[in-house]
Amino acid sequence: MTNMIRKLADKLFINRIKVHRKQKIFCIGLNKTGTTSVNAAWHELGIIVGDEYSAKKLFDPWREGNFNPIINYCKSAQAFQDSPFSFPETYKALDKAFPGSKFILTVRDDAEQWYSSITRFHAKMWGQGRIPTKADLMNAVNGYKGRPWLVNRALFGTPENDPYNKDILINFYAKYNLDVKTYFAGRSNDFLVLNLKDKNSYKTFCHFINEVPIGEDFPWKNKT
Repeated sequence: MTNMIRKLADKLFINRIKVHRKQKIFCIGLNKTGTTSVNAAWHELGIIVGDEYSAKKLFDPWREGNFNPIINYCKSAQAFQDSPFSFPETYKALDKAFPGSKFILTVRDDAEQWYSSITRFHAKMWGQGRIPTKADLMNAVNGYKGRPWLVNRALFGTPENDPYNKDILINFYAKYNLDVKTYFAGRSNDFLVLNLKDKNSYKTFCHFINEVPIGEDFPWKNKT
């Protein structure tokens, strides 16, 4: 048992050194733009990835405009995706806190495709096959009970009787992507717009983060 504990401690120490020395990589695309597949690709490449469950707890500080807990959390790994890294304004705080980092904006073909994907996924997760209602989201568990409703409020601000209002969500998708592209304009060395459906997207991704590709394509996860 002592040897096992020592080996685990050594591994954790080595991982901390790796994390400290390597630049950060942030996937800042919205949920349902291929972020889970990016996460899987990082794992395959041996990159130390932040724990998503722990990151979900950072929603409350983000909602209060407090990015310090998020920045401190980023010291735990090298690569990060989904909430709160896909939330508005987070990328700006991370860019200032970790200069020289890599930022990847994953996108779908268009906003309509993204809307169809996120509503199908949430219907499967929380709506028993239909687009979730306010009551569904308030009773849903994602990190903790009710968090899906709070995230919906913070991001979209849709009418309570229509939490997935199509026009509002499509406008949100378009504005978020435009804001990110505008912020990183002219910074091709540390910013990449990536559609995983594009030919050679995986090789482009690997080249951007200075990794040697394993295979030809992304490992597809949570496809909807």
